[in-house]
Amino acid sequence: MVGVRRLAALLCTLAVTFTSSTAYSSPGVTYYGGYHTVAGHEQHNAAVAAAHPDLVKLYDIGDSWLKAKGQGGHDIQALCITKLAPGDCALNSTGKKPKFVLHAQIHAREIATGEIAYQWIDLLVASYGVDPELTELLDTRELWVVPIANPDGVDVVASNPAQPLLQRKNVDDSAGDCTAGYPGVDLNRNSSFHWDGDQGGPCDEMYPGAKAASEPETVAIQGLLSAIFAGRTGVFITLHSYGNDILAPWGYTRTAAPDQAALVALGNKMSAFTGYPVFTGDGGIGYLTPGSTSDWLYGTRGVPSYTFEIGPRTGWCAGFVPPYSCIASTFWPLLKPALVYAAKSAATPYGPLP
Repeated sequence: MVGVRRLAALLCTLAVTFTSSTAYSSPGVTYYGGYHTVAGHEQHNAAVAAAHPDLVKLYDIGDSWLKAKGQGGHDIQALCITKLAPGDCALNSTGKKPKFVLHAQIHAREIATGEIAYQWIDLLVASYGVDPELTELLDTRELWVVPIANPDGVDVVASNPAQPLLQRKNVDDSAGDCTAGYPGVDLNRNSSFHWDGDQGGPCDEMYPGAKAASEPETVAIQGLLSAIFAGRTGVFITLHSYGNDILAPWGYTRTAAPDQAALVALGNKMSAFTGYPVFTGDGGIGYLTPGSTSDWLYGTRGVPSYTFEIGPRTGWCAGFVPPYSCIASTFWPLLKPALVYAAKSAATPYGPLP
């Protein structure tokens, strides 16, 4: 999310003409040194579900824009990971286990985020019966993962495997083509909570769409979250890049959220692992985020919802497309314990904290 204005000139130099009939071919299951394409994630999701039927349920929760138009595209996939017992991982809010949701790559070019989700899935399924702490976590929590929330956009990014394209949005070009940039709707401005139609036009990075929840990807995510969350328990984290920040509600306004003190308290607990400072409002990044997924969930269900901005502003691992080696060397060691803590906190996110 950070650095949009600084990228304006670069986007112009990388300009492409894109229409919904353009075929962006993924280069296999990995690209850019090891990042997983949508096909790579889909194969991984299917393999994990097949190998661990006692731990994993895999769901198709909706369609990408291209699939909804009958032009290829993808299903939006979600995994629920727990030691499955009757009633677990149902698409309703009646299950007994508190829920933690990790949501990634809603902005396609923020490629580290999908990889963290991939690592999280593998950690959970490999640890059951081996690691006592994580075994207890799977016994007592539903751990939901949406590894790729914007698969059409990720196809565009991965279509140039040596130097990923900087597609942020989905690929909905119904409002017009963009000859000096990328078309599409910013899915993190498209929710039905405080949607703001003045965020920009169809070729702008933060174009919110023609109306609130206009995009099938938004409908899919809101549908999942509204189904599984009944109220003020659980924790939601959406991964973005970059800035090394944790952003708590609100994002659409600088007015304090009703639970700001408790939200910041949990954020600070996670910050103890990552070193990321906790912010509310514009988070010091210079712009607000009306229509964001995290504001929608907190605003409609009261679930504590956070945006993690992964990666520094400068240095080797900075930016939207850091080298793949940064996942293991820098990002995952910080995020792994923070995610475990967030999942533990799902039962009593407003306190007392574990």
